[in-house]
Amino acid sequence: MTEILLVEDEQLARVCIRDLLEEAGYSVAEAGDGEEGLEACDDAQYDLVITDMLMPRRDGVELIRALKSRHSNLPILAISGGGRVPGPLCLALAGSLGAAATLAKPFSRDDLLAAVSTCLGGSPGPGRASSLA
Repeated sequence: MTEILLVEDEQLARVCIRDLLEEAGYSVAEAGDGEEGLEACDDAQYDLVITDMLMPRRDGVELIRALKSRHSNLPILAISGGGRVPGPLCLALAGSLGAAATLAKPFSRDDLLAAVSTCLGGSPGPGRASSLA
């Protein structure tokens, strides 16, 4: 089963995204911020990390940099709804740092599953949508 780590500081968003992914057949672990996410990746193996960009302690930029340094082949899906920094700017930065895909909040179930599929190589699987263009 595909193992995904979801790093999101907003509990409601984390629960909703986790539920969508689990309904699609993925196994999902959670972290409440970038620091917890990095520790989780050092302690276990994941097929994909989905990270919010604006979080306390260690934000998405710091997390992506650390993951690319420690786990260079681990695909990352960056998500952001903006806030103190506009979402498109955060997502563009995530892409330049090596995120395999980005997704602006709010997003649909189909958009999420398509982005996950893209990050995992676009191969068909349980509940996976086709790759993003």
